Amino acid sequence: MKKLLSLFFILFYLFSFSQTKVKDTVTRRANITYNQKGNAVKFKPETPPLIPIAGAPKPFYSYLWEMGDGHYSKEAEPKHVYKNKGTYKTKLAVTNNYDNGKPPATRPKSVAVNEIAEEEIYTDIASIEDQNGLVIQKNADPIPDQEMEVIVSYQNMENYVTDGKLYLFYNEKQFKNNNFELIDFRTYAGEKEVKENLVATVDDLENSDSYLASGNALVKVQKSKNTTTEIDLDATLLDAYKTYKNVTILEFYGANPGETRNVFFTHKTTPEMIKDTSATVTMRSVFVPNRSFKNHKVKNLEMEIVTSHDPNKMGSNGSFMNYRLVRFKRVNFKTRFQNNGEGPARMIRLETDIPDMFDKKTFQIEDMYPKCPICPKEEEPTVSCLDTIIKQKQIFFTFKNIYLPGSEQKNVKEKDSTKGFVKYSMKFNKDFHKVNTKSRTAIIFDKNEPIITNYATTRFSPGISIGAKAGYNFYPSLDNSKSYFVGATISPFKAYRFYWQAELINSLHKYNNGTTITTGFTTSPNGVRQPTRTTTTLNYSNINNEIPLLIRYNINNFIGIGAGIQANINASEKQEEHTKIDYFESEKPDSPILKTEENTISNSKTFTNFKTGLLFDLTLGAARIGPSLGARYVLNFEENFNYVQLYAIWKF
Repeated sequence: MKKLLSLFFILFYLFSFSQTKVKDTVTRRANITYNQKGNAVKFKPETPPLIPIAGAPKPFYSYLWEMGDGHYSKEAEPKHVYKNKGTYKTKLAVTNNYDNGKPPATRPKSVAVNEIAEEEIYTDIASIEDQNGLVIQKNADPIPDQEMEVIVSYQNMENYVTDGKLYLFYNEKQFKNNNFELIDFRTYAGEKEVKENLVATVDDLENSDSYLASGNALVKVQKSKNTTTEIDLDATLLDAYKTYKNVTILEFYGANPGETRNVFFTHKTTPEMIKDTSATVTMRSVFVPNRSFKNHKVKNLEMEIVTSHDPNKMGSNGSFMNYRLVRFKRVNFKTRFQNNGEGPARMIRLETDIPDMFDKKTFQIEDMYPKCPICPKEEEPTVSCLDTIIKQKQIFFTFKNIYLPGSEQKNVKEKDSTKGFVKYSMKFNKDFHKVNTKSRTAIIFDKNEPIITNYATTRFSPGISIGAKAGYNFYPSLDNSKSYFVGATISPFKAYRFYWQAELINSLHKYNNGTTITTGFTTSPNGVRQPTRTTTTLNYSNINNEIPLLIRYNINNFIGIGAGIQANINASEKQEEHTKIDYFESEKPDSPILKTEENTISNSKTFTNFKTGLLFDLTLGAARIGPSLGARYVLNFEENFNYVQLYAIWKF
């Protein structure tokens, strides 16, 4: 018995333990280590092993070091010389490229500088003058529910000391949910956060003639690497507040001529971030060098949403486009690539799909890296150039005679130098449908095997189409029926194939519900038996509310069909009972009528006689937008109320 109990206890323990899920509490971490000599510090990361993705290139880490004094580095093992004594908090953001895990978490490390060695040369922040004095960059593309770092660098390019403002706008209003949550920002030159309330200004000016004039007066006087110098600050800020939900505003003071400063922002991408992994989201920085003047600089940061950190990627800004407004819109596409080899790439070929709905005649290149001219036609180039060949369903981009370093190449410290891209745009064809598109690119470095990117998709927002309809209802089973109606419809704008449509119809319906004739006898006051004939007629006059809900399918531009359900209720019902009694002289068939008595009884009700049914629909004309004629058969779940509806409709 004891052995049996012991065995039962062991089995119960094992079963219970096997049913308990042990939560994985192991977090990948990267540690900061360093060697210090006076004010010179050599940093080195300790990173966990990478987890390769099957079929992907060799994984690797990229780094962003924040030195704690306003400087940063993207080198794997940077050396930094601090200018002043003090304790500096160094931060490290590690990005795992071609890796199946999450980015390693890091903790800041404090570095104490107690002496300044004369032999050590302090390296100041590099000038950004060649980028027009304003740069916004990121350490990685956004992945939902992960953190990312954004650096905004600004430079006083005046020849005097200035006080100004710096704006960072994020979370575009075109997306329902917020894509970013600001976790923290760090300044190192005394910048202070301020609040501005321009909502009233935006509302007041948004629909005014003065605002439109201001918007048209926006003048670009210089352009350098997508950083524009503009003069109408009010118009720029109004446009930014209309485009973005959130903004961080900093005031800065005492910027010396030629001085460059960096501000670091930590954003967390929200779990609700748009799940379209080829969609492009943006942030926008506005730099006002001097608060006394309206001159300012504007720079956008474009980012493709990703599910993993893959430098070879294709993206598009064609997400949730308004179909009414895109006919003359240029849709931008961008293919990015990175040479992950041990040596430089001399030739890079991009074989990109082109959806049929785009007009290849409108193709134009917007930007590229490595920077080079377009190759001459029908000549073999001897210098660096970009060759483009447009085929029926593809465009081939070929960088020829270039030098793009490999990320595994010796003496290559800056990973960004191994990356390139092509950005191009196209318009839609003259006759294009409201359908989603997708395309991807095969990237070939020299003679290596192709690397296939993700799909870049374009999507249209549903839009709203309001329709007006009017017509006549035929009730074949009702006597003297007359039914006229007007109504409105709502559906997606210019849907391509299947779509839902809801309607609200008000109809005036008059009909006779039948006549009954009965015969009988009555006794006159003098005792004579007299024959009678009683005729009873019921007349109805109703105001009906009909709510059809149907799914429709456009066979082509001219024919559409549909089916659905419908609810019908009498909002107002007036019933008249007319009684006519004829008194005859005798029972003979041709006996004359001695007298006739008539009586009418009226009765009114509201919201009565609820009916439901099925409907089947056909339209001929402009099926997607515009005028058309339609016929509909409604099968009510009530006797004698089936009817045919003939109508005209115009969708806007």
